Amino acid sequence: MAEIKQVYLEDMAVGQSATVTKTVTEKDVEMFAEVSTDCNPVHLDQAYAETTMFKTRIAHGMLGASLISAVLGTQLPGMGTIYLAQNLRFKAPVKLGDTVVATATVKEIVAEKKRVVLTTQCTVGGTVVIDGEATVMPPSKG
Repeated sequence: MAEIKQVYLEDMAVGQSATVTKTVTEKDVEMFAEVSTDCNPVHLDQAYAETTMFKTRIAHGMLGASLISAVLGTQLPGMGTIYLAQNLRFKAPVKLGDTVVATATVKEIVAEKKRVVLTTQCTVGGTVVIDGEATVMPPSKG
């Protein structure tokens, strides 16, 4: 697990970015199904998944999106960040064994409201699988 960082509002700059990378495993999908109670067979049953447009099991969309939360909560801005809003567009499936790279990039700093808007994106092998935008309240020095 990576070191948890803390970037204060006053030290952030437009264009600054951070990433988290994770390979999605069978155990990840099973644990996510357990904790979320989303037991859709497209995630858990290979025979069923083969009858779908994906032809194989896929990870929960929100499992991939949760890696965005990991970036925001551990890397940029990191420790002490409060998640206020997130929009997501799911562009392509994440399959078991895929390595997902979640990236958050500072788009706008609203210093007077102590808010930061970041573009958020997850990719697999360079292909965008999830994109969106987050609004957070990072830790502040004052």
